Amino acid sequence: VNPLQVIEGGNNKKLEPAYGADVLRLWVASVDYAGDVRVGNNIIKQTFESYRKLRNTARYLIGNLADYDPSENAVPYEDLPSMDKWMLGTLSQVLNEVDDALSKYQFSRATNEVLRFATADLSNFYLDVAKDRLYISAVDDARRRSCQTVIHALLEGFAKSVAPILPHMAEDIWQNLPYRAEGDDSSVFEGGIPKELVSYPEFDAERWNLVRDVRTDVNQVLEVARQDKLVGASLDAAAYIYTSDENIRKVLDELDGDESLITPSVKTNGVDELRTALMMSQVKIVDSEEEVAGACDAAYVAKGELSGCKIGVKKAEGTKCGRCWFYDREVGTHNNYGTDLCQRCDDAIASWEEETGTKFETPVLEEAPVA
Repeated sequence: VNPLQVIEGGNNKKLEPAYGADVLRLWVASVDYAGDVRVGNNIIKQTFESYRKLRNTARYLIGNLADYDPSENAVPYEDLPSMDKWMLGTLSQVLNEVDDALSKYQFSRATNEVLRFATADLSNFYLDVAKDRLYISAVDDARRRSCQTVIHALLEGFAKSVAPILPHMAEDIWQNLPYRAEGDDSSVFEGGIPKELVSYPEFDAERWNLVRDVRTDVNQVLEVARQDKLVGASLDAAAYIYTSDENIRKVLDELDGDESLITPSVKTNGVDELRTALMMSQVKIVDSEEEVAGACDAAYVAKGELSGCKIGVKKAEGTKCGRCWFYDREVGTHNNYGTDLCQRCDDAIASWEEETGTKFETPVLEEAPVA
């Protein structure tokens, strides 16, 4: 394989596209040079997919900091919800692991850790759950600002950790930080990794590992319901969960939210909650397997392989909110901005009006013509 051809592409750009230097560097860093090294067009394509995954993760992080100023909007660590403290503790572990691997020239170990973190911890869990906070909450809602505080740390830690391997991507991220001061000519390669980013303690790891196990088990049952057209998206469903393990039950009870979507939340802080962690409209913690079986069709009941919980899935009750897409029995009972909103979306729009001084105009939906 000609390295220059990987970077600049061949004569036929469809068959031999230009991947750039970073993709070639990522391939070099990802292989274990202690054994035989394989390379070919398919391997380079797979490496490009990994590169694109990292780049898309960075774009998501940057895009959600457009209205964030660290000097004004950052939430102190002690005020962060448990999930956010767990994420920061996980970030520090990853940064220390990557730094240790690079210092020992174990590039494949460092690369695999970054890819695992971006995929398993961020895309598959934290950033997926964060969408509700980032897109649905009022602009200055504490649950949104706390999430942005963590994303700010994630973005800078991510850029610093990939800089030795993907210098062009890392510098591109750094030059496009949304909160970058005008005239700031600093580089991602200056100063190393900030000390605070590698110093966050591990926090509630057992709790959130359990939640992720439950989430995986619920999604397996949900997939069966989705194949049978019982539900479409996960928010169309309700989950019923039973466990005989007292420790697991205690954790689930602590994360059991209010019956309806309300703000501010009463039973939880609105972040450390099963409803949003599982991305399901309703989550019921019940006292027996019979209750699960009684509420859900037998085809959509199973014992979780990871959590050991008995899990059932059924169609969510109530009406779908037109803004957040959660189902709730209280949708349409407020009617300040339309008949298809839940209380927290109604409040979020009111907050936006107060913040901007602009009157929200309820859109009039036209009926589609009958073919």
